[in-house]
Amino acid sequence: MRKSSQTFFLSLFILAVVITIFLGFLWGLDNPVSWIGIAVLIALPYVHKRMTAHHFVAWKDDLSVGVESIDDDHKRLLDLINDVQRAVYYYMGEAFERKAIGELVDYTKYHFEREEGLMKEAGYPGFDEHKAEHVAMISKVEEFLGSYERDRGGTIENMMDYLKSWLINHIRGTDQRYSPYLQEKGIH
Repeated sequence: MRKSSQTFFLSLFILAVVITIFLGFLWGLDNPVSWIGIAVLIALPYVHKRMTAHHFVAWKDDLSVGVESIDDDHKRLLDLINDVQRAVYYYMGEAFERKAIGELVDYTKYHFEREEGLMKEAGYPGFDEHKAEHVAMISKVEEFLGSYERDRGGTIENMMDYLKSWLINHIRGTDQRYSPYLQEKGIH
C-alpha cells in the first residue's frame, strides 16, 4: 500500500475514533465506548511509532569513529536520511521530498570532502580505497536521482534502503579502519 494511502486511512481511523468518542459521550459520561476510544487515541502514537521505527535510522555509540567532527557529520547524515524518510513515509509532498533529498546529497558531498581532507592531512594509507568508496556511492546516488525523475515512487524507497544500509555499513566498516590512525595522529 502506498504511503499516501496509509496516511489517508490512518487519518480516517482517527476521525472515526473521535466521532465515536463524541457520540459515546452523548449517551452519557459513563459510556465505556467513549473511554475505550480515548484509550485508543492515547495508545495510537506509541503503536504507530513502534510500527514505523524500522523505517528510520538512529545513532548508536558503536558508530563513533572517535573524531568528533566526523561523528557529528554522521549524526547529521542520519538525521537527513530520516528527513527524507519522513517526507516519503508521511507524504509531505514532492517539494519537501526534493528539498530533503537535495540537502542530503549536498551534505553527503560536504562530509566526504571533510573526511577525505582529514585522512589526507594525516597521511592515511587507505585514502585512495576510501575515496573510491565515496565516489562509487555518489555515482550510485546519481543513478537513483536519474531514475527518480522518471519514477518517483518506485525509486525513492530503493534509494532510501540503499542509503541507510550503505551509510551504516560504511561507518561500521571502512570508517572504523581509519579511526585509530587519525586518533594516533592527534585528530580527535
